[in-house]
Amino acid sequence: MDPLEQHLTELSTAIGPFRTVGGRLAGWGAELARLLAGGGRLLVAGNGGSAAEAQHLAAELVGKLREDRVPLSAIALTPDSSAVTAISNDYGYDEVFARQVRAHGRPGDVLLVLSTSGRSPNLVAAARAARECGLRTWAMTGPDPSPVGDACDETLRCPSDSGQVVQELHLVAVHVMCEHVDLALNAGQIEERTMERLVIVGDTLLDRDVDGAVRRIAPDAPAPVLDEQTVHERPGGAGLAALLATADGHRVALVTALAGDAAGARLSELLIAAGVELYALPLPGSTPEKIRLRSGGQVLLRLDRGGPPEPPGDAPPAALDALRAASAILVSDYGRGVARNPGLRAAIEASPAPVVWDPHPAGPTPVRDARLVTPNLAEVRRLSGDAGDGSALTTAQRAGHQLRQRWRAAAVAVTCGPGGAVLCHSGPTPLVVPAPAEAAGDTCGAGDRFAVAAAAALAGGALVSEAVQQAVDAATAYVVAGGATAALARPPDRAATAPERIGAAEAGRFVAGTRARNGVVVATGGCFDLLHTGHLATLRAARQLGDCLVVCLNSDASVRGLKGAGRPLNNQHDRARLLAALDCVDAVVVFDEPTPEAVLSWLRPDVWVKGGDYADGGPELPEAELVKHWGGQTVIVPYLDGRSTTRTIAAARSGR
Repeated sequence: MDPLEQHLTELSTAIGPFRTVGGRLAGWGAELARLLAGGGRLLVAGNGGSAAEAQHLAAELVGKLREDRVPLSAIALTPDSSAVTAISNDYGYDEVFARQVRAHGRPGDVLLVLSTSGRSPNLVAAARAARECGLRTWAMTGPDPSPVGDACDETLRCPSDSGQVVQELHLVAVHVMCEHVDLALNAGQIEERTMERLVIVGDTLLDRDVDGAVRRIAPDAPAPVLDEQTVHERPGGAGLAALLATADGHRVALVTALAGDAAGARLSELLIAAGVELYALPLPGSTPEKIRLRSGGQVLLRLDRGGPPEPPGDAPPAALDALRAASAILVSDYGRGVARNPGLRAAIEASPAPVVWDPHPAGPTPVRDARLVTPNLAEVRRLSGDAGDGSALTTAQRAGHQLRQRWRAAAVAVTCGPGGAVLCHSGPTPLVVPAPAEAAGDTCGAGDRFAVAAAAALAGGALVSEAVQQAVDAATAYVVAGGATAALARPPDRAATAPERIGAAEAGRFVAGTRARNGVVVATGGCFDLLHTGHLATLRAARQLGDCLVVCLNSDASVRGLKGAGRPLNNQHDRARLLAALDCVDAVVVFDEPTPEAVLSWLRPDVWVKGGDYADGGPELPEAELVKHWGGQTVIVPYLDGRSTTRTIAAARSGR
């Protein structure tokens, strides 16, 4: 065949399947518009012809595609011959892009790598370096297998075995993505993207809790008799996830399947009344129900209705439109067929929005390139066939990595109940996110709470690691508060979910409570820039002098005035949170003045404590006279010898 005809034939063969990437390019373009217009940066890398395309993309953004607009920050990591040769000579060619990523990348930026083969080790290293630095990672590659694509959060794969065709399609993708950047900037879609619309897809059940009292055993069988007192109905499965997301204040659409029976009608009523946009596929047979018979908070028996699952009918066009307009998609699979629907799966795969998939052992595999998959530890063992040898952490890491590779997912977060979660991503070392507190209580729905929080965080632009941390916090607070019944009975108590004990109101509450019990109020103060064992010894000694310890913390401005430029190393919010997390500290108050006299005037502690640098017979403490006004006492407790923030910083800067 003539070379031109052969090339055009290969190109035309690939163009048809390539049309399916339009949604991803639109999403990337809108995301870049928001990032770059807000001062973020795009880093681009590739080898050979892909290096030229990386420079081409950077030029289109720094310059313009068609119409004039503001310049956007994009850096190609390929054209600086001095940097490329120096890094290659000193660190090896595999590090040529990774080192530049560490130099130029900032948390929240994006790295885009282009590779026709998908196997370049230096691009894999760059993607891993980017993730370590908090960057989002995108890839344009050829078909699988693609280690480069597997190392990135999102991948656009070009359907051709010809490297030349792949490279040409990459150029098309670059131009189309830039078109979407300009469209988003011109149409004001940057602000529009910040309005989160979470679309939840999955099976919905009617949960009915029957609570009563057990006072006797049935005379005709060895079974307890439950005297019914209350009945509470609520949506379960994906329906519960939708209610939790709505209670958080998100715009929520639920794509599910309902039968034309009384249970289906009741679910519709409950969901619509809660403000959920409902898109229902027709469901043959009966709507599934779960009925829990409970007494004293304990489940005595669960009765399931609805029979074996049957495939739902076709998705209505409005449901597909909702998926196209999503800021994030959560698939809440309960194994009854909604997640298998071909039309819904195709729409989810085509969506540019981040996809969180909460799987079920009886359900289908997640769609390819899902941003996050969230199985629990028991599901991971069943889905992977892992026997679970070793600790829960070992099992979660081993099986999580296996499933991530099998599913071609960007990340898998294995939830471990009170153990928090283990995030398995493209790097070899997992991120372990412990639960912030011990959570004992009703765990029904905790997985939904986790998945909703993660999806909402991703819709808001969070990194996967940040989303998982927020999800662990939300799921823990959910269980501590009492589970689904408590979460849906009242608006979420923000103070209860983040009891950091910081601020004048919190300090005043602790002080008032202590005085009401005739207790002794103790206070101490300082900068606490680098919290060390000397600080801990002082704080513990202070707490032992009374019944309540309040720490008066110098603000950032106050520290700069006392210590000079370059201090504090840690901002006041981080310093306050660290102090409040200590078991010997009851509350923290931040003040802006050079001394805490204004705070002490209303706090009026019974004991004011300072560290041992005043214990050498020097002048009286500057606050001592003030404390005497209300009959308070000033005391000094010893430092641990050799512990000093200033000396620690000086030693670090000198390299000792």
